[in-house]
Amino acid sequence: MKNNKNLLLKNQLCFALYAATNSITRVYRPKLDKVGITYPQYLVLLVLWEFDGLTIKELATRLRLNSAMITPLVKRLEKIELIFRKRNSEDERKVNVFLTTKGKKLENSVSELQKQVASRTDLSDSNFYKLRDTLHNLVDTLSMDQSSSVVD
Repeated sequence: MKNNKNLLLKNQLCFALYAATNSITRVYRPKLDKVGITYPQYLVLLVLWEFDGLTIKELATRLRLNSAMITPLVKRLEKIELIFRKRNSEDERKVNVFLTTKGKKLENSVSELQKQVASRTDLSDSNFYKLRDTLHNLVDTLSMDQSSSVVD
């Protein structure tokens, strides 16, 4: 087994993605700490800055998470008065999420954040966008049929 290159950590795509994700998150953390939010909360806000008023389910779909994972994030953002929830007037079973004035203003404070993080990668703009697009394509491909299994 020691000669099986498929089992070397350095050859694992999953580990490369995991390590890269952790590294990127560590770059974001101090910048987000300054404005009082976490990285997952930042992702929720990114979606709402683009599509204010989404339902919890729509928010979860855009973030590729389940509603149960979104709800605690929404509650924490509501507690720090960046968003508020409101029952949907057309369907009382649904809850829409809206930015508060404070939440809208926060967008200006973090508007340059991605540029700052991108500059830390030492990738050219072209390579940065190629990598991002490749990762989006990978996620789309792997998400197409989540019912199929890699291992039979």
